[in-house]
Amino acid sequence: MIRGRLPSEDIGTEVLISETFDRSRVAPLRHAVAARAGAAGLTGDRLDDFVVAVNELLTNAVRHGGGTGHLTLWCEACAVTCEVVDSGAGVGQLREEKPAPDEPGGWGLYLVRELTDTFAIKSGPEGTAVRISSRVTG
Repeated sequence: MIRGRLPSEDIGTEVLISETFDRSRVAPLRHAVAARAGAAGLTGDRLDDFVVAVNELLTNAVRHGGGTGHLTLWCEACAVTCEVVDSGAGVGQLREEKPAPDEPGGWGLYLVRELTDTFAIKSGPEGTAVRISSRVTG
């Protein structure tokens, strides 16, 4: 896991989606991410895993991050990358290990880390930014 600054200057030149969202936009935005990530070359289980990870980030922003957020999706040479930013109070210490099966929470970001190739987070009182990517194969 990477913590710290998420540089904005490394966003690829092909931005596929840049949209502010709230609860009402989660499902339509998830469908748009699936379509655009698929068109950019993610397929099969890699596409499904990426969409599940993005959905976790969207719902976390709505539930825990102030009710709204901003998603940016872009394509780089060999990967599809997504960043979700919210303005909530920030997340506490993240655990590296898998949550216990009977734990009611803590699974979202764990799943995001497991389902994608890269995971970076910056969080503080001003909000949270999470960036993930999955390599395009083939």
